[in-house]
Amino acid sequence: MIWIVFVIFLAACVAAGTTGAIFPPGEWYRQLSKPAWTPPDWLFPVAWTTLYICMAAAGARVAMLDDNAVAMALWALQIALNTLWTPIFFGLHRIRVGMVVLGALWLAVAACMIALWRLDTIAGILFVPYLGWVSVACALNASILRRNPRGGTAA
Repeated sequence: MIWIVFVIFLAACVAAGTTGAIFPPGEWYRQLSKPAWTPPDWLFPVAWTTLYICMAAAGARVAMLDDNAVAMALWALQIALNTLWTPIFFGLHRIRVGMVVLGALWLAVAACMIALWRLDTIAGILFVPYLGWVSVACALNASILRRNPRGGTAA
């Protein structure tokens, strides 16, 4: 792995992660009805930091390989969808649209994981926790949508 390539992928992840600072959960989110299994607030930055490092490492491992176009396109798609969810959910309070974005993100992460795995087993393995976390996020978003059909605002 070339370290400058890792840094570039990590910068993309950090850029995606900054949406959490721009659009924090806030009072609207705290007031929503959420399931008892909602992860505690402290876990989110820990999980995302770990996931972003793994995602950057996976991308960097494959970036310099031959025949990586599909994997790199899927990596770009998943980070774009990752970046999009926070402003939609926390910024616009659009729970239903957030669910659609998360569904697309789950598909993009799963496809990216497979594409990475075919080129480099370790890169594919590095995406497994990400797919697990996005699965939890999908279940949480769906539960919040069911519990808050009006979304606290016009959902």
